[in-house]
Amino acid sequence: MRELFRFFPDSASSISDAVDALYLWLTTVSTIMTLLIFLAIGYFAIRYRRREPGEVPAPVLGSLRLEILWSVIPFLVMLSFFTWGTYLYFHSQTSPKGGMEVFITGKQWMWKIQHPSGPREINELHVPIGVPVNLTLASEDVIHSFYVPAFRIKKDVVPGRLNRVWFQATKPGKYHLFCAEYCGTEHSGMIGWVYAMERHEYEQWLSGGGGEGSMATRGEKLFQQYGCASCHTMETAGRCPSVRGLYGRQVLLRGGEQVTADDSYLRESILNPRAKIVAGFEPIMPTFQGQINEESLLQIIAYIKSLGVEGGEEVEATKK
Repeated sequence: MRELFRFFPDSASSISDAVDALYLWLTTVSTIMTLLIFLAIGYFAIRYRRREPGEVPAPVLGSLRLEILWSVIPFLVMLSFFTWGTYLYFHSQTSPKGGMEVFITGKQWMWKIQHPSGPREINELHVPIGVPVNLTLASEDVIHSFYVPAFRIKKDVVPGRLNRVWFQATKPGKYHLFCAEYCGTEHSGMIGWVYAMERHEYEQWLSGGGGEGSMATRGEKLFQQYGCASCHTMETAGRCPSVRGLYGRQVLLRGGEQVTADDSYLRESILNPRAKIVAGFEPIMPTFQGQINEESLLQIIAYIKSLGVEGGEEVEATKK
């Protein structure tokens, strides 16, 4: 019976209880204020009604204290919504260190999921509990929205850019995955499942996939296939900037501006290389717009990440 009449979906992430608490606070305050307003309207309509046709009501002198009171108290209540919601928003947007990476591409009408170590999935996502999971989201066609009610996460997946969201599953189980943005005639069928597993079970599942190699390995093959290695050498000397140790570094552009070489920068540099020209180099790189899909772009970015970050720290081995 409780399952039939519950008001919330399963609570299975580190942030879901906090989201539910804020929602309950909003609902409770809204309900109380609505009842108070309607009771006040009813009381004053009866108490101060005109009893005779010629009756002239006596003037009512206002109370400064009363007006301050009913202005300040609602203001503080509404401010609690803003403060609590702001804290929760920034917490939900700041992923903790040490999490695992998963790359997801939305396409009419499916979710294509890649794990850096190799396994790929369609409309299914396997994750361990107790570990922060950082999702990098891309779209190959239209706007989608990655929504897992049990984790209280929903993030738009916008073509032409990379979005990120994170969660940490706390309870093993099988949870619904939806597209929450109308994306075409088969939008209602763009559904899937997230499997939250104990760590040892997840390791067993992980060891059973990845026959094609890691994302970085596939990205290296694409890097060679598209001829990127002929210009982007592993050394600093070359016609184009070196990609070794590039990820996470501050890149100096023409005009003196500096940008961070993150996922979005690398993606833009591949699809629109003239958007940001590195100082000391000529704009000779051709565009790969329309030649590389989002899934392959994520693999190439994973390969560049594997070549090291600022300071030479290795991110991921290219061979697994």
